[in-house]
Amino acid sequence: MDYDVIIAGGGPVGLMLACELGMHGVRVAVLERLNEVDETIKAGAINTPTAEAFYRRGLHGRLAEAQERTMAQFRAFMAGKGSTPPPKGKSFAGHFAALWLLGELVDEDDPDFADRGPAALLTGVRQQDIEHVLGARAAELGVDVLRGAELTGFETSADGVTVEAGDRVLRSAWLVGCDGGRSAVRRIAGFDFPGTPPEITGHQALVTMEGGEELGLGWNHTDTGIYVNGPVPGRILTVEFDGPPEYREAPVTAEELQASLRKASGVDVTITGVRSATRFTDNARQATTYRLGRVLLAGDAAHVHSPFGGQGLNLGIGDAVNLGWKLARVVKGSAPESLLDTYTAERHPIGAWVLDWTRAQVLLMRPDPKARAMRAIVSDLVDTVTGTTYFVKKISGVWQRYDLPGDHPLIGRSAPDLELADGTRVGDHLHAGQGLLLDLGLSLPADPRVPLLKAEPAKDPGFLAMLIRPDGVVAWAGNDQDKALDQALETWFQ
Repeated sequence: MDYDVIIAGGGPVGLMLACELGMHGVRVAVLERLNEVDETIKAGAINTPTAEAFYRRGLHGRLAEAQERTMAQFRAFMAGKGSTPPPKGKSFAGHFAALWLLGELVDEDDPDFADRGPAALLTGVRQQDIEHVLGARAAELGVDVLRGAELTGFETSADGVTVEAGDRVLRSAWLVGCDGGRSAVRRIAGFDFPGTPPEITGHQALVTMEGGEELGLGWNHTDTGIYVNGPVPGRILTVEFDGPPEYREAPVTAEELQASLRKASGVDVTITGVRSATRFTDNARQATTYRLGRVLLAGDAAHVHSPFGGQGLNLGIGDAVNLGWKLARVVKGSAPESLLDTYTAERHPIGAWVLDWTRAQVLLMRPDPKARAMRAIVSDLVDTVTGTTYFVKKISGVWQRYDLPGDHPLIGRSAPDLELADGTRVGDHLHAGQGLLLDLGLSLPADPRVPLLKAEPAKDPGFLAMLIRPDGVVAWAGNDQDKALDQALETWFQ
């Protein structure tokens, strides 16, 4: 074999998966058709599980610097418009179906927001910055990122996969498709991909324009569509509800953007230049399984949906973190292939929720009487503490939980980032991706399968020990050494 794993697609999902595998000594190659990071405007925010994943791998500092650069652009944009940016952590907490969620209405004492640590402050990071950081980390780990190399075909056998990338032929034990919504890996392997067809046309772009001072800031809902202005200079987004684009693959022109923005806003703007632009629809589909034999899917290759709510990047990073350590253990022979069955079982329900979350937003944004009636009701709910807290919890991802055995409320959830008496936090001990058996006073014996950390908490967390999987998920927690702990160790660390 040339490699243990070949990953098709070098976007954030493919690179995150490569890093997760690389730190376990897995031989990885990433095939990426582009010669450099695509600077087309894409995702600009991350949720809590994604921030926690980066934080637990020691990448928080690099991404915090990128976030500060983005926020500086935002502050400059607001100042140029004569507006005062909101205080940090207040005023704007996200949006649902173009309805603003105000930070003042979030119940910050809700237990789902507790013990998130420094990751809770990492939100406004551009996709391109994530790709640059992950690319550098992959290089540090010795991952081969082969740019200018696109997967063009492959054949599977009982013991591996033969991959064609132009004139290159590579052999690996496993192939993972992280190659986007039009995934060649998904198509060639024959994954079922059911869902709902597109009904809208959306554009997102960075432009220069004349007459833009008449545009409202942020999300704007009109009788003819939706448009967004900001939060950085020249960034626009439009949504039209009269069908999908006729030519999905054609280049996006200044004339097309201008017509769409004029239609959605009613403002006679003139687009004078285009720095980057893309189209999108509300096509919503999901693979019925994320694994067929030695071929797996992650990110948009496994599920596609509209970008509303900013869930796509986050969903893909979650896939990569869930799959990475499991595939590494299978490759290294420390776990059976059946461990990979838990990948689809755990991630498919999260993906299905995201598809419905985006479908609901498209429905509420439609400029028709029925949608407006429902929108008015949801708007009333958004104006309450309970309503805003509900939506922010959903958008932030703090609600996410896997269905794992056990009665403790932490089991299946992201591990709390407890502060320890020595000044460290739980996340500081997860950088190597080995998992952790945290003993806060139970006097547990050492186990060769997982690192044991005996520590004193800075404050009483209400339990004495916690078993954390390599992806940061709690596999067991409690106050007694019982059979459930032994079972969790055997299931996840055999």
